[in-house]
Amino acid sequence: MVPIARPLIEKEEIAAVVAVLESGQLAQGSKVRRFEERFAEWCGVAHAVAVSSGTAALHLALLAHDIGAADEVITTPFSFVASANCVLFVGAQPRFADIEPAYFTIDPAAIARKITPSTRALVIVHLYGQPCNMDAILPLVREHNLVLIEDACQAHGATFHGKPVGSFGTGCFSFYPTKNMTTGEGGMITTNDPEIARRARLLREHGAPQRYVHEILGYNLRMTDLQAAIGLVQLDKIDGWNARRQANAATLTALLAGAPGVVAPTVRPNATHVFHQYTVRIPNRDGVAHGLAQRGIGTGIHYSTPIHRQPLYAPLGLGDGLREAEIACQNVLSLPVHPTVTEAELVEVARALRAEMELALAPVALEV
Repeated sequence: MVPIARPLIEKEEIAAVVAVLESGQLAQGSKVRRFEERFAEWCGVAHAVAVSSGTAALHLALLAHDIGAADEVITTPFSFVASANCVLFVGAQPRFADIEPAYFTIDPAAIARKITPSTRALVIVHLYGQPCNMDAILPLVREHNLVLIEDACQAHGATFHGKPVGSFGTGCFSFYPTKNMTTGEGGMITTNDPEIARRARLLREHGAPQRYVHEILGYNLRMTDLQAAIGLVQLDKIDGWNARRQANAATLTALLAGAPGVVAPTVRPNATHVFHQYTVRIPNRDGVAHGLAQRGIGTGIHYSTPIHRQPLYAPLGLGDGLREAEIACQNVLSLPVHPTVTEAELVEVARALRAEMELALAPVALEV
């Protein structure tokens, strides 16, 4: 079986966790502080705040910017549901803008059409490891004085014009096991604003600037030193892993050249795509995915239902003008390009997909 994802935990990560266990300092401590410092440096920002998950990062980022009940927040309908749930967490109103079909990321022109006097923030998603079009988004942010939240949970190390994602606004990262780097579970908020960093630190720890002193209503959304120890090791490896993902993606694209019915992913000009997912468009997606599973090829569907059609969101009536997201949900399929995939396995993936596409597109014989 060629799996769609495989968490990479090696002997260095295990040794780092054992060292923390032996130290007796298991909760948030010096390892978390060091991980924050190194992640901020790697991401090109002044501050990084470690939290318990990518979802927690999104939630606290909006709270740190005082987004609340009177506000509208524009985001994409084509993402994991946390990208929109964070808006509901703070009592604000989500509004969905359609995607660019070539890149799967939010369309700046669609954002512009959805802005109202109540719009306070954007939650953009650098989906699959592909940066959004920041050349078009940043002028909207400046013109309308919007808070920019970057959901970079799938985009560790991606860049636009050489600038890391998560450094254009307030960045949010996830360290879930299948991400480009992991801490087992965890997240990070990145910012150049010291006040946003201060508020995020208060919010993650019961609103307390010091032990048993509580300034604001906060939460328990901390990262542990056990997780940070893994993160510190993985930071030394992620650039190499990302390069491997990019090489695997290039190989797979070459192997699929000319394959009938297959539209390979497109990398945005002036961007570095880190291929958290390698996502093609194909007809008869569900049938092809089933056939690939029978051939031992793991696949993923990210995502089969747009957020505005989820049972939680459907009653809100937020589905206007989202045609491209609807289409993408019907035909996207992710294929393995993670760092442990071998060239022989990529050949196997391409051969299997070609065979399934021939079956899917074969003319149906009519009985007479």
